[in-house]
Amino acid sequence: MDDILKKILATKHREIAEKKKSLPLASIKTLAQSKAESRGFVEHLKKTANQNNNAVIAEIKRASPSKGIIREHFDPVDIALTYERHGATCLSILTDAQYFHGSDDFIAEVKERVNLPILRKDFIVDPYQIHEAKALGADCILLIVAALKTDQMVELFELAKAIGLDVLVEVHDRIELEQTQRLNLELIGINNRNLKTFETSLSTTIDLLASVPSSATIVTESGIKNSEDVSFMNANNINCFLVGEAFMRADDPGKALKELFFPEKKRSIVTED
Repeated sequence: MDDILKKILATKHREIAEKKKSLPLASIKTLAQSKAESRGFVEHLKKTANQNNNAVIAEIKRASPSKGIIREHFDPVDIALTYERHGATCLSILTDAQYFHGSDDFIAEVKERVNLPILRKDFIVDPYQIHEAKALGADCILLIVAALKTDQMVELFELAKAIGLDVLVEVHDRIELEQTQRLNLELIGINNRNLKTFETSLSTTIDLLASVPSSATIVTESGIKNSEDVSFMNANNINCFLVGEAFMRADDPGKALKELFFPEKKRSIVTED
């Protein structure tokens, strides 16, 4: 995974350099400033979770570098609509083209038809991408601690907040969590997948709970396979989830979301994430 991440980041820097040539920073800033206020990604999550309900960030992702194409028939708007109908709180949209078969266009297409707040999920390494995310219509961005130096992470975080974007900061272990101490965290994603082994363990989230600032809402990511996993997290006061691949493999991603998080009857729903 370290090699894959390095490869993705190198590609990302090249892509940004090309984008700056065709649309300079000053132009993307102007576009960003013309956009309406964000829909309040963190606010929506907190409102739902504070009512003791499950708040689900449902992901729209066609492929991944490790597993290739995940969903052959892929219409981001249709997927977003079924997520909205079946109880998603927010959306996460992969925009990386080369490794995840995403597109920047997906955000605008989805936002036109769906009322849920949108996370632009990409590998953010440059201030240009923050303004770009706002210009695209995103309400929140992702910062992956494993992909950033601390000073760089602080700069990107503060810029995003300054222009009205929420930030989901993603960590995988205690060392990465400690690197976020300089941030005024509102939202912290704990990824249960080990970047070196690809194994998932829900204990990753549980082990880090006590070290997360009380001001931050925790989102558990990866490894939620059945209703027992959801109940386990709920029992530990975790009500926010980011799930993608499990839903993407289902015939109807929205129905899969409802069955996992809002079943009419208690039962075990086994999926793959």
